[in-house]
Amino acid sequence: MKRLISYSRGRLSAFGYAFRGAYDLLSNHAPSKIHMLAFVGMMVLSWALDFPLWKWVAVLLCSGLVLAAEALNTAVEYVVDLVSPEYNVLAGKAKDVAAGAVLFSAVFSGIIAILLVFDAVWGQ
Repeated sequence: MKRLISYSRGRLSAFGYAFRGAYDLLSNHAPSKIHMLAFVGMMVLSWALDFPLWKWVAVLLCSGLVLAAEALNTAVEYVVDLVSPEYNVLAGKAKDVAAGAVLFSAVFSGIIAILLVFDAVWGQ
């Protein structure tokens, strides 16, 4: 029983770390605030256009992907800045590639959003 309680406490503290990281991301990084604003805007638009369930799922998956990519990009930046405080070509490339992942996810999510809205407005 003690092992179960100890294990449960460990899992709960892991959630605490995750929430602390999410708070840091959303409160200290302007790009994540922009992504959250786009997410809220898309949620309002989805509700206004009375999206069916499958479109809601697409919007949520795309939004989650973009925010997860932004979180990973921020984590890469933190680690690179920690291990390479001076300029380093490879450190810069690592940061650029991580930022590229955010760009890819945001651009393709934007295209999907446009297609979903276009279909809702003119596709019927």
